[in-house]
Amino acid sequence: MKIADLSWMDIEAYLQKDDRAILPLGSVEQHAQLSLNTDSILAERIAIEAAQPLNIPVFPVLAYGLTPNFMAYPGTITLRFQTYLSLLQDILDSLYTTGFRRVFIVNGHGGNMPAQQFCAQWIMDNPGARVRFHNWWLAPKTWDYVQSLDKDASHASWMENFPWTRLPQHPAPEGHKNPVDNAATKDRPPAAVRHILGDGVYGGDYQRDDAETDKLWQIGVAETRAALQHSWDI
Repeated sequence: MKIADLSWMDIEAYLQKDDRAILPLGSVEQHAQLSLNTDSILAERIAIEAAQPLNIPVFPVLAYGLTPNFMAYPGTITLRFQTYLSLLQDILDSLYTTGFRRVFIVNGHGGNMPAQQFCAQWIMDNPGARVRFHNWWLAPKTWDYVQSLDKDASHASWMENFPWTRLPQHPAPEGHKNPVDNAATKDRPPAAVRHILGDGVYGGDYQRDDAETDKLWQIGVAETRAALQHSWDI
């Protein structure tokens, strides 16, 4: 259930029987020939599809994240670390105050992972609260499938190349990109990162057959749904 399709009265009724909520986390950053909004599109869409048969409300994606290393690519937007954590705290506090106790975060951006430790700290300060942090593309079955097809697959490669992230004006090229030195992108300023990455892909096939990407998506949805349903008992 998308929050956009619900009123406060619907949520009040929902909270009489369930206290789970889903919060997708994304990013606005370069993805080579794919949409700048790729991470947000994928996190929100997989959350909605995973939650649909469970009737759990999905809040709008937090579209801006932590991506300072890509700031040499126009259109990228990053938040400062403290800004991001403050924003996440306000969202979690609001959910808790209005009655939610179990929050399932569907993360679509690797740079947001520091938020997982923040969530663990937040739980300590809010009795009865649980926050489950799910990096959808790194879930075991999903990542195993990616690796079975292309061990070099990474940021902006075929594994993020879906019909809903493609841009008609920028068709994906054919072929395979050898992986860049990922470690070299961690300790350099944005201009140097762009020099290393070039088009922005970290490595892997630019595109694969739609049957393969569709299977990847279905595995990701199923694994996300299973994580939602997994026991929340302490």
